[in-house]
Formats: sequence, structure tokens, C-alpha cells
Amino acid sequence: MQHLNQDGTDAYRFTYYSPAEPSTIHARSISEIPSNGENLSSMLRKGCFWIDVLSPTDAEMKALSKIFHIHPLTAEDITMEEPREKCEVFKNYYFICFRTFDQDQTSVSYLQPVGMYILIMKECILTFHFRPLPHPYHVRKRIKQLKDYINVTPDWICYAILDDITDSFAPLIRAIEFEVDSIDELVLILKESEQSDMLRRIGYCRKRMMGLLRLLVSKADVVKTIVKRGEARAQDGDRPALSNEVALYLGDVQDHIITMLQSLNHYEKISSRSHSNYLAQISIEMTQTNNEINDVLSKLTALGSVLIPMNLVTGLWGMNVQVPGQYQVWIYYTYIF
Repeated sequence: MQHLNQDGTDAYRFTYYSPAEPSTIHARSISEIPSNGENLSSMLRKGCFWIDVLSPTDAEMKALSKIFHIHPLTAEDITMEEPREKCEVFKNYYFICFRTFDQDQTSVSYLQPVGMYILIMKECILTFHFRPLPHPYHVRKRIKQLKDYINVTPDWICYAILDDITDSFAPLIRAIEFEVDSIDELVLILKESEQSDMLRRIGYCRKRMMGLLRLLVSKADVVKTIVKRGEARAQDGDRPALSNEVALYLGDVQDHIITMLQSLNHYEKISSRSHSNYLAQISIEMTQTNNEINDVLSKLTALGSVLIPMNLVTGLWGMNVQVPGQYQVWIYYTYIF
């Protein structure tokens, strides 16, 4: 995100990257991609390339579909921002829906799901998204650092994108771990006056965990499907084949996703236990308070049982009404009352 703001490339929605080019090309439209007097077709014939598109319009999707022979169902899924994560195999490409999240902490949509749509072809890879994301820049930076040690292919770029999206969940899960451990220790230590915001902390933490679980739960199946379908060789040779090395890398991504899911499920159980312990402690404190109130009320009842008869007698004969013996002449009776 800082790269986008510093370089002023947030207005450029098309990004073209190729190992054959000296630098990444940012453009406002696909027609602005050719540079140095070349046309786009000659640039595409140089070998592996990657076009990243931010918020494509309907007209741009039609043009890209015509150029790269994209199926109408795929174009519809991208345009409608298909929310379900999946991997589909078409005649000449793989179509992958992989969700990340809005990483701008100042945004009102922070941690909200954002779809990343990837098309893996034999000589190129196309990516589409509808919000600015840091993953494409991170992947290009990683390729620049490792270009002397790796063979940049469309399937490797796809792996790098999936790996970067998966790694972006790690800081959030680590923060949740610290928060859960803190809540678990404090819920039985703090006094009643210090626990005013504990229930809010538990609820907010569990809400974040459920949001991350919703984003991670289907990713392992998507990666598994990519590896399984990528190992099947195409009969006509138009569809790209997944290399064995990239399959191993994708297996590592799948392991990371499963580990994160197991960690989140474990933290969810701990927070559920902390929630129960907090409610139990509140119940115990309320019971103790009720017992103290009952002790005070029992003492007041004992005192009232002594004072109420006296108050009744004095009140009865202190009223301005006729009472028994009021008009008797007997001296002893009059003396008493």
C-alpha cells in the first residue's frame, strides 16, 4: 500500500510485468502498456508475462476475453465478484478464486473479504481485483530478489500470489494468540471493578477469529484442487501443466493454511472457556453480593419485628379517633391509657 501511494501508481489500473522487460509497466488502460515503440502483441510473444488489472470495466473485460479467449462464465464471475473460493479448469487456462482481506487499518472495510481472481495460461497469468492490494507488489519484489535462482513461470507466479495472501494472515493470528492468552490469564485475576471491558474484549476477539476462519476454511481445499488438477496433463497441450516443484511449494502453502486453521480453532476453544469462566465469576460475585444483602435484610427484619408492634400500639392510641376505654371513669383504667 505504501508503494502505491509513494509512487503515485494508484491511478494506474493496469500493471504489466515480464522478466524480458527491464521494469514493470504501469498504465491507465491496456492500450498504454506498449512502450519503446513496440506493440502489445510483440511484447506478449516475448515469453512469460503477468498483467494485473484493478477494477476492470465491462468493456475492458470484453476486450481481454477476446484477446485471451476467456470463457464468458469466467468473465461473469470476475465482473460479479464471485465470493466463493474455487479452482476451475477450462480449455486453455485455470481459473482460481482466492479471497484475501482489506489490509488498510484506516478503512471502514478493514478485514472485509476481497476477491483475487487468477487466470493461469500457458504463457501468461492474469489477475483481477477490485480494491488496491499489496500482494502484486510483494510478488514482483520477491521475483526481483530471486530472479537468479528461480524460473519465472505462470504457475510459479500463481504460487507466489497464494503464498503472499496466506502469509498476510500470520500477523493477525499472532495478535489473536497474544490477546487470547492475556484474556485467559486476566479473567480470573482481575477484580470486579477492573472487569468492566472484559466481556467486550472477549466478544471482539471472537468476532475477529470467526472472520479469519471464514476466510481460511476453504483455502486448503482450493490449493489441494489446484495441485490435483494441475497434475493431470492436457491432451491438446493448450492448458498449462503444473510443474513438480511448484506442486511442492503449493503443498507448503496448504500446510500453512491447515496450521492456521488448527491454531484458530484452538484459540476459539480457549476464548470460549474464558467466556464461560468470566460468566461463572460474575455469577459467583453476584451470589456473594446477594448473600451480603440477605444478611443485612435479616438483621433489619429482626429489628423491624421488635419495632413494628411498638409502633402499632403507639400509632393506634395516638390517633384522633375513639379508642376502647376512652370515656371510662375508672381511675386505674384511665391512668394506664
